[in-house]
Amino acid sequence: MVRLSANPGDLYFPPVDSASPEGLLAVGGDLRPERLLEAYKRGIFPWYSDDQPILWWSPDPRAVLFPDKLHISRSLKRSLRPGLFKITVDRCFRDVMQQCAGPRPQYPDGGTWITVEMLEAYTLLHEQGYAHSVEAWQEGQLVGGLYGVALGGAFFAESMFNRVPDASKVALVSLVRQLQIWGFRLMDCQQSSPHLLALGAEAIPRRNFLDHLTAALVMPERRGRWAFDELS
Repeated sequence: MVRLSANPGDLYFPPVDSASPEGLLAVGGDLRPERLLEAYKRGIFPWYSDDQPILWWSPDPRAVLFPDKLHISRSLKRSLRPGLFKITVDRCFRDVMQQCAGPRPQYPDGGTWITVEMLEAYTLLHEQGYAHSVEAWQEGQLVGGLYGVALGGAFFAESMFNRVPDASKVALVSLVRQLQIWGFRLMDCQQSSPHLLALGAEAIPRRNFLDHLTAALVMPERRGRWAFDELS
C-alpha cells in the first residue's frame, strides 16, 4: 500500500487502478484543501475512523446518480408536497456535518468516520466555496440534510442524516433537481446502498466513472455560496 507524504508541496496519488479489491488506494497524507480537491478530481475520497490514519479510497464499481435518471417513488412524492419541509442550501454547513457525524444505528458505540479533522477540513472547503450543504427544516428545526463537494459539473455526495422520515431524501431530491437545471453531469455516491438505488443511483465500472468525471470537470465551476432557483 502506498503511504502518502504530508509535505505541503506533494499532492501525489497513485493510479486508481492500483487500489485493493475493496478500493483502498493509499494511506497517510493530510486533509488540506489542495489535497482533497486533487483527490476528488482523480476519483478518490478519504474515509477512515478516529483510530486509523487517513485512508484514501477509489472503489470499483462506483455508485453514481445521473441527475436525469432520478427516480421518485409514489411515497416520496407525498413527502415532496409543498409545506411539509422547508429546504435551504448552504445555510448551516457545519451543523449539517455535525448531524451527519451524530449517533447512527451502524455505530452503536458512538463512533463515526466524520472525525474532528474531517469536520475542520470540509468546513474550510465550504468557506472556500467548494463544499455545500442542503438542509431540510420542519417547524424551525433542522431535521435532515446532506453535504458534499462540487467541482465543475460533478457533485460528490459525502453524507446525509435524517431526524424524521424522508427528510434527507427530500433534501437530496431538491439538490438533484437543481443540479439538473445547472447541467451537472453526475452525482458521485461512492458506494451503493438500497436507499440510493431506490432514488435511481447505479453502480458502474470505475473506468466508466472516471470518463464521466473527466467530462464533468471541464464544465464551468459553480464556486461560492449556492442559492437554489426553486426551493421546496
